[in-house]
Amino acid sequence: MKNMFNEKETQTVVDRIKKLNSEAQPLWGKMSVDQMLAHCNVTYEMVYDKKHPKPNAFKRWMLKAIVKPIVVGDKPYKKNSRTAPEFIITDTKNFELEKNRLVDFINRTQRLGADHFENKASHSFGPLTNKEWNVMFYKHLDHHLNQFGV
Repeated sequence: MKNMFNEKETQTVVDRIKKLNSEAQPLWGKMSVDQMLAHCNVTYEMVYDKKHPKPNAFKRWMLKAIVKPIVVGDKPYKKNSRTAPEFIITDTKNFELEKNRLVDFINRTQRLGADHFENKASHSFGPLTNKEWNVMFYKHLDHHLNQFGV
């Protein structure tokens, strides 16, 4: 598992993103490359922006009990696994804009560092360790970059 708080390892992920072009086709799944980038940005929007409403208490309890172990666990995501409604992107997005936003979010996260994320509350799961944050950030990106062959 790459460390998204390590500059060198973060650059490896950024380099993979930069290999994408607007014509890239998925090896599985339904999303186009621009939708995939926008989908990956949702994770960071939930950290840095106020555009996604927080789940109510019942939904947060369900997310913590059922989804959190999958999201922050070491086991890779399965191909074509279900996603939360907030992460479903159906419209066409600006490829370059979404790619640049994702790189900016990744670099911002790396610069803030692991200490910033230790016990920081996530949008859906409550407080997470920096290891859990790292797994969530990297595993999701790696899954979708593999989906597009980079």
